[in-house]
Amino acid sequence: MVPEHPDAPAGETTALALKILVAGGFGVGKTTLVGAVSEIRPLRTEELLSEAGRTVDDTEGVDRKVTTTVAMDFGRITIRSGLSLYLFGTPGQDRFWFLWDELAQGALGAVVLADTRRLEDCFPAVDYFEHRKIPFVVAVNRFAGARQHDAGDVCRALDLDGGTPVVLCDARERDSGKEVLIRLVEYAGRMHTARLLDSVG
Repeated sequence: MVPEHPDAPAGETTALALKILVAGGFGVGKTTLVGAVSEIRPLRTEELLSEAGRTVDDTEGVDRKVTTTVAMDFGRITIRSGLSLYLFGTPGQDRFWFLWDELAQGALGAVVLADTRRLEDCFPAVDYFEHRKIPFVVAVNRFAGARQHDAGDVCRALDLDGGTPVVLCDARERDSGKEVLIRLVEYAGRMHTARLLDSVG
């Protein structure tokens, strides 16, 4: 949590910027979500998929995908006056995992995007955040033609810790993405408060 204007005069409300990660498997919609909700032109580090990369990247179920994120996506959204979220979309392929530790430094929490057609692809992200005790929500991106599952089914399939929110969303829709981010901020706030109380109790 970083004040955007640390030198603001006394008495003025200092804007607060929170760092959020958007993670998940290859082709799940991370770049789409960041782009849909960002109020600034998002930074993207996408490259065209090459024939050589097709032997490394599993494109089953995302056959029409022609680009991939090779570093990160970045966007910003103002939730309310004085509160902005800086969004960092992580790369989905295993070979870029070395970037995750850097991106996770100072993060309030994370959104793990899931595609029920390839639900196993989000297990590594779930494990990553659970082991590092970084609060996260699972956002099920509803793709056209995919079988619909309710939040409870997804929670059980992923064997999530009790209380971890699962929300249904459309990563292309700004309002839907914004609701996911609000749920994450609320959940992460509760988790951080509980940990603080435990540490002084």
